[in-house]
Amino acid sequence: MMEDFNSETDSDYTSYWRDWFVSSRGNEYFCEIDEDYLTDRFNLTGLNTEVPYYQYALDLVTDVFDLDADDDLREQIEKSARHLYGLVHARYIVTTRGLAKMLDKYKKCDFGKCPRVLCDGHALLPMGQADIPNMNTVKLYCPKCEDIYNPKSSRHASIDGAYFGTSFHSILFQVYPALNPEKSMRRFEPRIYGFKVHAAAALARWQDGMREDLGARLAEYDIHHRFIEESDSDDDDAYDYGEEIVPAKSEKVAGDAASGRMDLGN
Repeated sequence: MMEDFNSETDSDYTSYWRDWFVSSRGNEYFCEIDEDYLTDRFNLTGLNTEVPYYQYALDLVTDVFDLDADDDLREQIEKSARHLYGLVHARYIVTTRGLAKMLDKYKKCDFGKCPRVLCDGHALLPMGQADIPNMNTVKLYCPKCEDIYNPKSSRHASIDGAYFGTSFHSILFQVYPALNPEKSMRRFEPRIYGFKVHAAAALARWQDGMREDLGARLAEYDIHHRFIEESDSDDDDAYDYGEEIVPAKSEKVAGDAASGRMDLGN
């Protein structure tokens, strides 16, 4: 398929590579970047240092590639072209035209629906957790529950999150505030035979688990810590109930002083 690329400049073929890329399986999250945006060098500032074979990759994306390269070199250039398109894509989708294209895909649920039951299948948006390439893969953001999820498809799960950036989904709802869904207070409530599980019981279980984890971590550093309840229990076990209780010396002195005061009063 990619071997058919040539240096055609006819208007019928100006978007051939981009059409192929966005229509390929696994690239459904991408929108097509306008040719005018790709040919404006200002929009590509700094990318020449991040993409190997930058000029060849740009020529391939803009369909002016005419290098007679061997298969290995061509494969490297094609890989760089996909990477370059992704980096430019992150910049393009926060422009007015790019937001409009992504909004159209969002309305058609091209990015999928929220798997959370209480979100009622609300549409998702792609996002990255970092703007630097090769840090994280793309995630899906639900504006209703404001949480992120992994894509279902392994093809989508391997896409670099930097190709969408960390700000796109927030900018979209700043530009189109009417599309920001109302937040719901609905939460799943665990029940046993129809009765709600008491929140204090769940909290107590969580605290017990945290206490056990703390003890295990301290033991790793040979720190033997005991909680106050455990100390009181050990003291009670060690107490000899048959032993005679002897008043403390301070208590005896205090008693003698009190007796002396009473004698003086008489």
